[in-house]
Amino acid sequence: MDTYKRKELLVGALMLGAGLFYLFLTINLPRKGFIDASTVPYVLSVGLCLLGVLQLLTATKATQPPVDPDADADPSAATPPDYPTVFKTLGLIAVYVALLQKIGFPIMTVLYLYAQFIVITPREQKINHITYIVIAVITSALIFFTFRQGFDLMLPTGFLKI
Repeated sequence: MDTYKRKELLVGALMLGAGLFYLFLTINLPRKGFIDASTVPYVLSVGLCLLGVLQLLTATKATQPPVDPDADADPSAATPPDYPTVFKTLGLIAVYVALLQKIGFPIMTVLYLYAQFIVITPREQKINHITYIVIAVITSALIFFTFRQGFDLMLPTGFLKI
């Protein structure tokens, strides 16, 4: 068995093992109803187990990807890391966490998502403000009402008092 296939099998086995371990820990959580605070850990652990199984299945059929001999010859073809984007993202996360209690989840999430969409938009692509705002508002509302109504969990509302 070649090294590539062995690495892929190892990744799949580790994912499956982590998923099973997480599922075992989740089973020990107290249940209060069909949908409660332990629902998301169940979904995540089952999802991780499924990903591990899929990784194992694809790894058994995996073949070594072809190596391009010209890839090593041209170092300028490699894209350099985009550190400013990483630092902007970390800054946005810090501001989001700092203001979440005061301003509230719905407004801060809309602002964070809109700003993050702008940060990750490539420089050569035009920023579509309307689309970004619509996606941010819909996503924030869906998450807020899913947690409020579906999971019966309170997210910070800030000064909105919803």
